[in-house]
Amino acid sequence: QDFEARYVQAKLSVHDRSLKVATVIESLEMEMELLCLTGVEDQLQADVRPTLETLRNAGIKVWMLTGDKLETATCTAKNAHLVTRNQDIHVFRLVTNRGEAHLELNAFRRKHDCALVISGDSLEVCLKYYEYEFMELACQCPAVVCCRCAPTQKAQIVRLLQERTGKLTCAVGDGGNDVSMIQESDCGVGVEGKEGKQASLAADFSITQFKHLGRLLMVHGRNSYKRSAALSQFVIHRSLCISTMQAVFSSVFYFASVPLYQGFLIIGYSTIYTMFPVFSLVLDKDVKSEVAMLYPELYKDLLKGRPLSYKTFLIWVLISIYQGSTIMYGALLLFESEFVHIVAISFTSLILTELLMVALTIQTWHWLMTVAELLSLACYIASLVFLHEFIDVYFIATLSFLWKVSVITLVSCLPLYVLKYLRRRFSPPSYSKLTS
Repeated sequence: QDFEARYVQAKLSVHDRSLKVATVIESLEMEMELLCLTGVEDQLQADVRPTLETLRNAGIKVWMLTGDKLETATCTAKNAHLVTRNQDIHVFRLVTNRGEAHLELNAFRRKHDCALVISGDSLEVCLKYYEYEFMELACQCPAVVCCRCAPTQKAQIVRLLQERTGKLTCAVGDGGNDVSMIQESDCGVGVEGKEGKQASLAADFSITQFKHLGRLLMVHGRNSYKRSAALSQFVIHRSLCISTMQAVFSSVFYFASVPLYQGFLIIGYSTIYTMFPVFSLVLDKDVKSEVAMLYPELYKDLLKGRPLSYKTFLIWVLISIYQGSTIMYGALLLFESEFVHIVAISFTSLILTELLMVALTIQTWHWLMTVAELLSLACYIASLVFLHEFIDVYFIATLSFLWKVSVITLVSCLPLYVLKYLRRRFSPPSYSKLTS
């Protein structure tokens, strides 16, 4: 009662109220004995350190955007090995105006190969006055930690990274305050955690633990990119090849408006005759999953954009023009008298060429790929019975047809197989030693 009376009197005081209240409280906390001390530890998930190490070895720069205070964020970055032991850390001091930001940026510019730790308030000032300079310096750092970040600031940083560097960004988050960042990035990954599923629902991909991010990128991401590159370019090759044949055919016959293939032949070429082998390329992979995880350096090849570039596109265009011209000119030179023989020779050679080109593109055979190749060939042979309107069935059964188709197909495909062998022999890919 005595303490309560003094505490009420101190709170009612007009002068030095805070000091008097603190004095009353201190008078109570005297001659006490410490009984226990409690603490709360927010432990890292399993395998966070090796996952970050894998991402670094793959050439991926990691930025940590968090709402925690500076001390907690720095400690977490060290524990997760986002900042290595021998790496210096530059803590960007709190700045409130343009002059202080300028001085601090100059001090940071004199340091090399050090991680950056900056608070949200200082970040806002730097981005307001020195956006270009700050992003240029920050992108050179091996690791960046932004603490006390608001959700809008996280999204702003992702957007600036996209604009300033031109690189693709992947945002990983587990809470509702990460949703804006995930949606702003090129690829959003949500981690299901105790904070709810808001991030997982807003993301492109959802994982249960952070350690799964390594496999998501090194295995599934790498395979998806290489398969998509091969599939898209092969679809272009398939269409351009038959277009080249039509162009050659029209030019030979004085550009008469006569289609080379009619009716079911055109439909069948794009569907049952070549669809299964072409789309079986989505099962292809150059290395095993274990190898891709063990050697994350293989991921660096994707950063150069070699599987899908202007160079590879032009190569496929040249291949299409060469094969289309070879098949068409070969059919025109080797046919005897009837026009329907040109159709039979050229179309059969075209189907066989496409099937052989799929086999040439495949790195690792899957049993479904073999089934797709054989099924497409069987569908074409079986459909010849119903294509008597377009193809002379009796001519197909002759020895003359077989050797002409064989020669044309060999001329269109053999040089490419030779070039592939020479390239693997004298300029093998980076993963060749791992698969041998």
